[in-house]
Amino acid sequence: MILRTSVPLPFLGLTVLVLLLVAKGPTRQDQASQYYAATPKTIVELQQYRQTTSVSLGLRAGTETIATLINLNPGINVWYLLRVGSRDGKSSVAWHIENPSPRESRFFLDAGFTSGIVIAQDRNRHNCELFGASSPNTLERARTSQVAYVPLCGGRVYLRNPVKGRRTALESVTEFLRDEVWGGERAVVLFHHLMADRYREAGELVPESTTARLSSPENKGTDHPLAAAIDPQYANRLVKAWNFGIELHQGSPEKGGMTPGAWYETAADPGIHVSVMQPAFVASAILQSYRSVVNSLDPVEAQSLAYLLAFDTDQFELNYALGTQHPEVRWSDRVTKEMRKPKMPGPDGIGTIEPLVSTGLVRPDNRRRTVASFTGGFKRTHGAFKFGKLASQNQGSHYGFIENGVVLSKLQPGLATVFALDDGSIGMKTWAESDNALLSRIRHARQNGVPIVQFDNSSQTTVPGPLVNLWGPGNWSGSEDEKLRTIRAGLAMQTNHGKRYLIYAVFSDATPSAMARVFQAYRCDYAMLLDMNALEHTYLALYRRSGDELSVDHLLKGMSELDQSASHDSVPRFLGFSDNRDFFYMMRRVTGKAKP
Repeated sequence: MILRTSVPLPFLGLTVLVLLLVAKGPTRQDQASQYYAATPKTIVELQQYRQTTSVSLGLRAGTETIATLINLNPGINVWYLLRVGSRDGKSSVAWHIENPSPRESRFFLDAGFTSGIVIAQDRNRHNCELFGASSPNTLERARTSQVAYVPLCGGRVYLRNPVKGRRTALESVTEFLRDEVWGGERAVVLFHHLMADRYREAGELVPESTTARLSSPENKGTDHPLAAAIDPQYANRLVKAWNFGIELHQGSPEKGGMTPGAWYETAADPGIHVSVMQPAFVASAILQSYRSVVNSLDPVEAQSLAYLLAFDTDQFELNYALGTQHPEVRWSDRVTKEMRKPKMPGPDGIGTIEPLVSTGLVRPDNRRRTVASFTGGFKRTHGAFKFGKLASQNQGSHYGFIENGVVLSKLQPGLATVFALDDGSIGMKTWAESDNALLSRIRHARQNGVPIVQFDNSSQTTVPGPLVNLWGPGNWSGSEDEKLRTIRAGLAMQTNHGKRYLIYAVFSDATPSAMARVFQAYRCDYAMLLDMNALEHTYLALYRRSGDELSVDHLLKGMSELDQSASHDSVPRFLGFSDNRDFFYMMRRVTGKAKP
């Protein structure tokens, strides 16, 4: 039926009059039931907050044609799915479109405008022609461009196109072994074990009197992260980190020493700080604490450098994007036969996110605000539990992820989770069933394993996670004989007198126990593992801009090899070309600091 309705837009102070042909569909209760049902479903049915409207486009080629617009999460208001096809559904085409201004605009269908969508923005109405009767129409032409993001209607809409993401030679070899060679996974594990110490760096430890300190460390005050608690014997020593690639405010770390555990301002931005540390430098009281859940450190990992980068969350917002291939949504091979439901293609009932599109790339209009990017978490292959309590619940507790408010894999209780809400705030916690009340407000989220450290309210201190030294139940990856030492990346949150910092850390050669000791020393509120084993899996790039000039600093110098070269210039991963891996990126805020 035709319905004449006034649609309120409180965030615009505007009411838009539209004519809609409202398709009879599932109610909100039906959509919630679809979300929770352990049955095969589509990616659309996995979105319990979606809003769907349809209009008739009249007869086209002798058949009545219907346009359907689905706002996949109205509370976030970024991703829409647009379908155009016959009323009987036998022929239809779907496009994944994106709203670049979710706080200022919304997309609608209007029976009075049958060749596109209506955009309500800045108290104005814009008719955006997308699917007119001409062939090829605007969307069809944009689809053939083979570009990940195509701006339409003056940049008010972006079409997301399927593209092939880059993968490294190492990833190509390991995926071939896993997918094509019988027993290939064991070969991959053996390879990683043999290469475990490849990226190790101890740095050069020198007395402060023999070299100039690079700059004054930021040990005091509330405008900087908390310095690490270190053993007094290292208080007057400096570290030269030869592979450290971040340009500091007063020069390169190659030209002077850095105080271990102290923070230094980067050349890129005053809201970004760096620090270097060895587990051996950690205060003795911390190293002797909680020995029942943290293993003793061997001499190699104890003397291997960790590199940390802290972002002031008042100045920067956290974003997340899937790679073109990873993480997938099918079953992990690690899941036990008892947990697997044979009729379901994946733990959430989906085997693909199609017709939604993952790009592995920062949207072009967001590049200038982007100050850093870093690799995400485990692939789906390793993103579930084979051993322990978490292996025997929730279909093996696959790691969940959400992009732009759209659930692509459900967040599972008991897992370490980082998330960004609709108000810009950033949180890290062990997910609980009760936290599902936040789902409508989550813009981005990623789970990866269990906590490395967490805050204990009773003692008001940072304590190791309960599974830090348990290889199987913690799903820390490595070999089954618990050889866990390798390059690892982690994400943490720290608070200094109410000011919060998101910390990305790369440990050049460490087990989860060494990571826990370092995060304890920095008094982090929470910390989780991200990825491991190679520079491509622990990659971080920091961007410095001067006018139109872009300079890229890598946390470790060898990470520059992950960027492509064009005309003798480096093209940064995630920012300049699509990648097959998921990633996080930090953007400068435009509306002030996040709510606490």
